[in-house]
Amino acid sequence: MISRLDGMPDGVIGFEASGTISAEDYRDAVLPALTEAASGGEVRFLLVVGDFDGMTGGAVWEDLKVGVEHLRSWKRIALVTDIEWMTHLTAMFGWMTPGETRTFPSARRAEATAWVAG
Repeated sequence: MISRLDGMPDGVIGFEASGTISAEDYRDAVLPALTEAASGGEVRFLLVVGDFDGMTGGAVWEDLKVGVEHLRSWKRIALVTDIEWMTHLTAMFGWMTPGETRTFPSARRAEATAWVAG
């Protein structure tokens, strides 16, 4: 499940993901916010992941499309998680992600929000 976070700084869209992520999560929550942000020129994206049980096949496809459809709009992506393998994968493959990417532990969520907004 993905839910939109309220109270983000201007220009930042934020989401919290938990459990199993589905294609509907992307279509209903992420895509409308992303399209709106991209129309403003650049996307600054905060993702907070607590517990994670995986993604459906449709969600993986939607995730790939999200990155490509707005390729030139991505400015910064902050991943906030204590899930070690996510941190390692982001460090290894973050260079393939459009825009600048950083990971932060949950205890540094406020710092992640400030960085992605900067």
